[in-house]
Amino acid sequence: MDHGPVQATLNFIGGKYKALILWHLSDGKLRFTELKQELGSATPKVLTQQLRELESQELIHREVYPDVPPKVEYSLTDTGRSLLPVIKAMRDWGLSHLPKLPKQTTKGS
Repeated sequence: MDHGPVQATLNFIGGKYKALILWHLSDGKLRFTELKQELGSATPKVLTQQLRELESQELIHREVYPDVPPKVEYSLTDTGRSLLPVIKAMRDWGLSHLPKLPKQTTKGS
């Protein structure tokens, strides 16, 4: 079985927070601080890195407004929006299987 398309998709959404960023942007534009609040544990450095990667992959659009201080909003591109059914399927799978799966442990626990 050819795993190339699966690997290609994972390369786009496989970052630590990429799928979650796309999911949160599905409701509309968000600013950096709003995304940070939604993701909770993401450090500003990691969130910035993930946003830059998503922007370079043309999955999100970064709009900078010439306000003081500068206002930046992120939104989904059409390509980013096309991944929402995949992310929704991941969410649905998690909803139906998570209660049955063993709890994941974090490093050091």
